[in-house]
Amino acid sequence: MAIEALTSATLKAVQAGGLIREDVMNKIWDISKIPLPFTDLVGSETAKNEYIEWTTDELAAPDLDNAVVDGSDPTDDDNKVGERVGNHHQISDKVVRVSHRADASDTIGRAKELAYQLMRRQQELRRDVEAIALLNQASVPDDGNTTAGRDGGLAAWIKTTSLGGTAGGFNLTTKIVDAATGITAQALSEQDVRTVIDGVYDQGGNVSVMMSVPGVIGGFAQYLFTAGAQIATLMSDQGKSQEKAAALSAINVFITQHGKVRLESNRLQPTYDAGGTEVADVFFLDPEYVALCYLEGYRTDELAKTGLSNKRMMSVDWSLVVHNEKSHGIIRGIDSTQAVTQ
Repeated sequence: MAIEALTSATLKAVQAGGLIREDVMNKIWDISKIPLPFTDLVGSETAKNEYIEWTTDELAAPDLDNAVVDGSDPTDDDNKVGERVGNHHQISDKVVRVSHRADASDTIGRAKELAYQLMRRQQELRRDVEAIALLNQASVPDDGNTTAGRDGGLAAWIKTTSLGGTAGGFNLTTKIVDAATGITAQALSEQDVRTVIDGVYDQGGNVSVMMSVPGVIGGFAQYLFTAGAQIATLMSDQGKSQEKAAALSAINVFITQHGKVRLESNRLQPTYDAGGTEVADVFFLDPEYVALCYLEGYRTDELAKTGLSNKRMMSVDWSLVVHNEKSHGIIRGIDSTQAVTQ
């Protein structure tokens, strides 16, 4: 009769957890540490009050009848004062509570649990701001009681060059940014893209970035290779350098008669429901005319200690400043599952 060897399976089967130590890599593999395209693209400003205001102005259209009699007295008044607009600030936070024992324990992938949690929640807080800033969200003043203040999102601000639904925008009477309404799902078309870029240009803006969710940007980039678009050709790198030849099958710059427009894919841009269909907005941006504004920047405060744990709160008091909404455009309600059309 053969004598069976003691196997690892036998050791693992010993009651109360077995006799083999677990071999766990002392590293955390994270795929969520992705860039913040909008935050990195726009400017940064500071404010001194919860409600930040600024003024907008624009030049009058050329006067084709601008001729006066020699020596005559002026009778016209060509002064313009522009408009005063604004946005409410929004406070966003993350709270961390870590017990003394958890912080002292030998954990996988980090030296101290409290420090690790603070770092990770800080990253989440920045991702929250990135996504919220792009929402079709109306501005709301903070009443100091039960209603939290909310900033007017970029999708709500843009009204002049806007396709899809009924635009909202800044209301000069209520001093509130109204959200867009009546949005229905639709396919993206090259003609709509050109219409919006042309519309912003006619208003005096210069679109340099077209931004949306990956499905929309990827779909538009692939469409540009089709016969319907007739503006791009699939090709391959001939490998003249020392690197291996590579197939070139994607477009990240769309050149129009008004200049180059970079196609920017944003994995953090929110999608939303339109009549039962998941849709996304497509933004056409002139980054010089939009910024994130901070009443108080990102900060970490130690909360009152109670019991055997440490508490920290990370917060940011921020808003979105759209210097002039006419510098931007938007197509609302794009269904990325539908093919892009001419």
